[in-house]
Amino acid sequence: MNNFRFLVDPVFSKRFGIAPFIGPKRFRPPALNINDLPDDLDTILISHNHMDHLDYPSVKQLNKRYGERLTWFCGRGTRQWFLDNHVKNVIELDWWEEYHFSKKEVNIAFCPAQHWSRRTAFDTNKSLWGGFAVWDTTHKFYFAGDTGYTHNISIFRQIGKKYGPFNLSAIPIGVYEPRYMMETQHVSPDEAVQIHIDVQSKKSIGIHWGTWALANEYFMEPPEKLSQAVKNNQLHPSSFIVVKHGEIVDLP
Repeated sequence: MNNFRFLVDPVFSKRFGIAPFIGPKRFRPPALNINDLPDDLDTILISHNHMDHLDYPSVKQLNKRYGERLTWFCGRGTRQWFLDNHVKNVIELDWWEEYHFSKKEVNIAFCPAQHWSRRTAFDTNKSLWGGFAVWDTTHKFYFAGDTGYTHNISIFRQIGKKYGPFNLSAIPIGVYEPRYMMETQHVSPDEAVQIHIDVQSKKSIGIHWGTWALANEYFMEPPEKLSQAVKNNQLHPSSFIVVKHGEIVDLP
């Protein structure tokens, strides 16, 4: 975003779990590795502490390369995990709390989501989960994190009203079946399109699909369902897309 560089929930490991050889294995390798990242990386935004979003080996390697040149943002209650793992430059935020990153004149806000948190058997929902709004004088970006759709009171309309319209959003579209189990924590492609509409996003990219075997849907199904949902809502096909691994999308 202009000269501000950031990552969201970076996971470079082949598997995620309590050990490198335990847990789901990636369908595809990452599009790049830590050594491919630019030297002037500014911040990393962590949506919640689930292991497929907060990956200890990746955090360790990033911290080794950047140290305190890198600022980490997370939800309330997550900072202590970083401190315990020798990551010092960490800012934790509550829902709707904002931070002005004066180094690059960028604002970062932690936004509510409908999900949960857990890293061990003893810390369920002891830390906050959510998404992020990031904006400067010319651009606005929204990262939804993991979330279900809040049907009764749309927090996403509130986010759109408070921080939108967004030039670009990253919205999850996968890990949604079976619905009776996943509905409260992961949106379907149809609900992802509704979030796109609610937050007033000019362009969105579908994320959180095709990486790990975490649900019952075929891992290549979400983009097809997304395309149909975009059509059903009479939106332009280019308004909500998916990208290939390593693909670069330039915004006009």
